[in-house]
Amino acid sequence: MPDVLKAPLVLEFPFTRSLGPVQRAFLTGLRERVVLGARTGDGRTLVPPAEYDPVTAAELRDLVEVAPTGTVTTWAWNHEPRRGQPLDTPFAWVLVRLDGTDSALLHALDVPGPDAVRTGMRVRIRWAGQRSGAVTDIACFEPHDGGPAAPGEPALHSGEFEDPVDGIVAPARLEYAYTPGRAQSAYINALAERRIVGERCPSCRKVYVPPRGACPTCGVATTEQTDVGPRGTVTTYCIVNIKAKNLDIEVPYVYGHIALDGADLALHGRIGGIPYDQVRMGMRVEPVWTPGARHPDHYRPTGEPDADYDTYKELL
Repeated sequence: MPDVLKAPLVLEFPFTRSLGPVQRAFLTGLRERVVLGARTGDGRTLVPPAEYDPVTAAELRDLVEVAPTGTVTTWAWNHEPRRGQPLDTPFAWVLVRLDGTDSALLHALDVPGPDAVRTGMRVRIRWAGQRSGAVTDIACFEPHDGGPAAPGEPALHSGEFEDPVDGIVAPARLEYAYTPGRAQSAYINALAERRIVGERCPSCRKVYVPPRGACPTCGVATTEQTDVGPRGTVTTYCIVNIKAKNLDIEVPYVYGHIALDGADLALHGRIGGIPYDQVRMGMRVEPVWTPGARHPDHYRPTGEPDADYDTYKELL
C-alpha cells in the first residue's frame, strides 16, 4: 500500500471591521483602563456592551462605567495554551460578571492550577502594559481578595474619548492536517514527475483536473486517468495588486484560469514571463517548473497564436 499523503495547512487572513458607537466607546475605554457597559431599557447592564438589546432588539446607546472587579460564574481549565491565546502558561477560561453588570465577560484567569479556581471566586482585571483599543488591553483576570463592590447604580458615561478607535483587525486562523484521497494523491504524485493527470468520467467522457474522484456533472465515480497539457489556454484572469503575507511575489501579478489541453475544466495558476498588462484571454501558456518543486511555479506564454474564443468559451 502506498504511503498516505498528509500535509499541514494554515488558512489565515486579517478580518478588518469598522465599529459602531457602542463598540467604539467600549474598546477606546479599554485603552484608557475604563470598562463601559450598555444600559438596557429595563435597567440591565451588559458587558461586553451590545449595539442592540439581545432580548427586545431595541437599539442601545446609554453607556455606564462599571468596576474592574467581578465574580467568576463558570470556568474551564486550559492545560495547553495555543498560539495567540492571552497567556503562554496554563490558565483558566472564565466567564466573569463584573460588579454591577448582568452579563458575563469571557477572558483568561491567571492562576497556578485548576485547584486555584472556583465558581464564585473574586477576580479583577490585569491591564496590559501597552494598550491599543482592543479586548487584549485586558491582559487577563487575576484573583482579588476584596469583596463585592458597594451596591449602587453605575455612573453614566458619555462614551467620548480623545482619538477614538474606529476599527479593529481580527486575525482569523485555521490550522489543520490535509489528507488527499485516492484521486488527488495520484494527481500530486504525478506532479512530482512533472506530469499533470486528470480523470475521465465514464458517462459524459469529460476530463477533470485536478481530479476529485467523481464527476461534478454526472455524480459518478471516476477512475480512468489520463495525461493532460502540459500546455493550455488562459480562459480568464485577474490582476493582483495586494501583496499576500508570506508570498514572495511582487505585485502586480496575474492569476488566471488555465484550460490545459485535453481537460474539460480550467485550473488556477499564476501567469508570468510577460508584463501583467499584456496577459489576455485566449493566450497559450505552458508550465514553468523549478528544481525540487512538486507543482509548476507559474505558466508562461508559448509564443503560439491565441486560441479561438469558440475553443474555450464553455470553460469560462
